[in-house]
Amino acid sequence: MRNLRRGPAWTASAVLAALLVAPAAPAHAAACGSANAALNRPATASSVESAAYPASAAVDGDSGTRWSSQFSDPQWLQVDLGSVQTVCKVDLSWEAAYGRDFKVQASSDGQSWTDLVSVTGGTGGTVSYNVSGSGRYVRVYGTARGTPWGYSLWEFGVHVEGGEEPPITGGGDLGPNVHVFDPSMPSSTIQAQLDQIFQQQERAQFGTGRHAVFFKPGRYSGLNAQIGFYTSVHGLGRNPDDVHIDGDITVDAGWFNGNATQNFWRSTENLSLTPVNGTDRWAVSQAAPFRRMHIRGGLNLAPTGYGWASGGYIADSKIDGTVSPYSQQQWYTRDSSIGGWLNGVWNMVFSGVQGSPGDTFPEPPYTDLSTTPISREKPYIYLDGDDYRVFVPAKRTNARGTSWEGGSTPGTSIPLTQFYVAKPGDSAARINAALAQGLHLLLTPGIYHLEQPIQVNRAGTVVLGLGLATLIPDNGVTAVKVADVNGVRLAGFLVDAGPVNSATLVEIGPSGASADHAADPTTVQDVFIRIGGAGVGKATTSMVVNSDDVIIDHTWIWRADHGDGVGWETNRADYGLVVNGDDVLATGLFVEHFNKYDVQWFGERGRTIFFQNEKAYDAPDQAAIQNGSIQGYAAYKVADSVNTHEAWGLGSYCYYNVDPTIRQHHGFQTPVKPGIKFHHLLVVSLGGYGQYNHVINDTGAPTSGSSTIPSVVVSFP
Repeated sequence: MRNLRRGPAWTASAVLAALLVAPAAPAHAAACGSANAALNRPATASSVESAAYPASAAVDGDSGTRWSSQFSDPQWLQVDLGSVQTVCKVDLSWEAAYGRDFKVQASSDGQSWTDLVSVTGGTGGTVSYNVSGSGRYVRVYGTARGTPWGYSLWEFGVHVEGGEEPPITGGGDLGPNVHVFDPSMPSSTIQAQLDQIFQQQERAQFGTGRHAVFFKPGRYSGLNAQIGFYTSVHGLGRNPDDVHIDGDITVDAGWFNGNATQNFWRSTENLSLTPVNGTDRWAVSQAAPFRRMHIRGGLNLAPTGYGWASGGYIADSKIDGTVSPYSQQQWYTRDSSIGGWLNGVWNMVFSGVQGSPGDTFPEPPYTDLSTTPISREKPYIYLDGDDYRVFVPAKRTNARGTSWEGGSTPGTSIPLTQFYVAKPGDSAARINAALAQGLHLLLTPGIYHLEQPIQVNRAGTVVLGLGLATLIPDNGVTAVKVADVNGVRLAGFLVDAGPVNSATLVEIGPSGASADHAADPTTVQDVFIRIGGAGVGKATTSMVVNSDDVIIDHTWIWRADHGDGVGWETNRADYGLVVNGDDVLATGLFVEHFNKYDVQWFGERGRTIFFQNEKAYDAPDQAAIQNGSIQGYAAYKVADSVNTHEAWGLGSYCYYNVDPTIRQHHGFQTPVKPGIKFHHLLVVSLGGYGQYNHVINDTGAPTSGSSTIPSVVVSFP
């Protein structure tokens, strides 16, 4: 399979060649418009590699779809602007199959062409050219390919003089990568589209495709929706049973030889299904939430063949049969109902779960809280007649069981017309202008480059992503900043660090925030952060929580241990989560591989239910992680100034494969005070690659050998 990553940066000679033939716009010209005049305009091409890569895909505003030509020269892609326009700038976003020698040309009639820019020795990537010329038709004309493949463009942008961005309004279509199915459609048609999406996404761990699949209310039969990377499946009913599938929603690991430990970044929510063989398979690891689901049967959390798996998270769901983790190393289930639970490997945590197996840690390794102290379910999109709305569930205290089984989930419904429906290519400035107008924000599937932080200043604002919409901060900015206000809802998106170091990637409340939000807390749900993997990324601190009373409900904050742009200094990221606010609750906290502390907690009365961690694999030697007189930085550190803190069900693992002789003094570090309590902790040496001296502080037996047997502490102190 071809590598779909963005190509390398331009060489100096290629830049010079382009500048010599691309005249700058004259000084008297009108302003060059920021909008893409080619967006969704009719497009044609000399050829296509297959029907999956049409010409229209290069002008649809979606950086996850592309045009690809046949494997010969010359080839061209052409867009019709609808009328003669003065063209002032063109943007090309090449896939790995780029043009080495090509021209961008304009024509008033589609027959006679004038060169706007001519490039020799191009090296792909995303590039822009200031040009001067006019025409109704604009085309890219390639004469020499840079690879053995054809020409392939993710996006082709054309800017014209006086072309202004449309006014900011609420509502609108959800874009080409939201796929909506109706029960009246033939099952074969639906299955074919599901299979096509899966074929694109099954192995695309660091690809650019993003997809959301929606099922309208009703009953569907004979479907098996296999779910790959960056794909989310949603029912569009008000409640899960409004959409029912006689079939399966499947995650397996055939693409990775039966190993599910890299089945990340996918989700399913708000529908019910009756599995074909009585048990559905959801073999995932981190960043793969399973929310508001009703399984009329059992649920298998392991891949075919029972290979490794390292998940996972269930919330607000009902599984009539037995949940069978088999090889799953750890799992967190919240506010749900289950018919039974089969087994546990290292760390199985339950809070507010009807039918849970009881509190028996460490044999079996079950941590069971009868209720969840505070919870509020993730916002979700649904259909009210023919109109899309977003439902915002209400806060629950001491919750047990689902929010919907006894009737509709309590909360507030917001029409889509009160949301700015963002599309890839929207600038942060435009998004912020929409938020300043009082609109909420819906991020449709795709990748968004941010030249400034998305600034959420209004109380009660909902920021909801579809299809793992991805934010990339450019030039070292913070991706998202939230003011110290009530009730902000951040949900369903991925933040991918850029190559220029960001001091922080997500900031909840400014430094020094102190307002009381107990009645209406901000919630952060299925917000995932990645540093490296898709390319070089750097951030000093990934997420900082300064506001009080914040609920962090399922996050995976990950400094990449594999993929591109990975190395001890290459994707440097010292801290994962830093909590400064008081009364912050984390339910389902996954933080891994940071150069120093993965979690630092400075706020009072913090609580964590379930924590999963791996220390950074790639530490070059013991000296690289020396923390004063302590060997290594704790995975989870409570500051010496804190007086009250409590946590349940925590695990930290080490795998120092670069230097297996490294020792980690402990996984957890805390002051010893009457108000600080830890329940059910463990540390594990994976295969003997590095060892822990203790579990927490100086307490707990050391790990040893290569047997991956956990060292546990039932309670501390």
